[in-house]
Amino acid sequence: MRGRKPVPTHLKRLHGNPGKRPINEHEPVPEGDLHAAPTWLSDSQREGWAYAVTKSPHGLLKHLDRSVLAIWVVAEDLHREAAEKISQYGLLTKSPNAGLPLQSPYLAILNKQAQIMLKAAAELGFTPSSRSRVQIVPDVSDNPFAKFRQRKPWEYGGDPADEFFDD
Repeated sequence: MRGRKPVPTHLKRLHGNPGKRPINEHEPVPEGDLHAAPTWLSDSQREGWAYAVTKSPHGLLKHLDRSVLAIWVVAEDLHREAAEKISQYGLLTKSPNAGLPLQSPYLAILNKQAQIMLKAAAELGFTPSSRSRVQIVPDVSDNPFAKFRQRKPWEYGGDPADEFFDD
């Protein structure tokens, strides 16, 4: 690790940039809300995906977050399966040779998936502490002044003059 996670630009501006470090004026802003689950997920993982997408605040998950959400969903599914096996077989099993009690192999799976889930959840803003750092920008389409916003070159597909002058 290289120290603390960087503070998002909008939070630096909100707090008046207390560290007086340069502010990234060209920070990328992901677009497009995330909805559909990847086709390779199992049925139970798709249920986890649908749960996460429907229960997260509108506008939080973007297309760019797809891989992190997939990691969280798969880890959540494996964690659930391991927890079910532990409740079915118990925390201990007998060693094949001596018959001595051993830790269930499902316990290691449960713990590892819990770590993965927590890391991905923190990145997605799913934990209480990470939610306090997330700010959701309201939808521009609700803004009556949105038509005056300067459009990006990829939004109009060519020369901005083409929008005003029909040949």
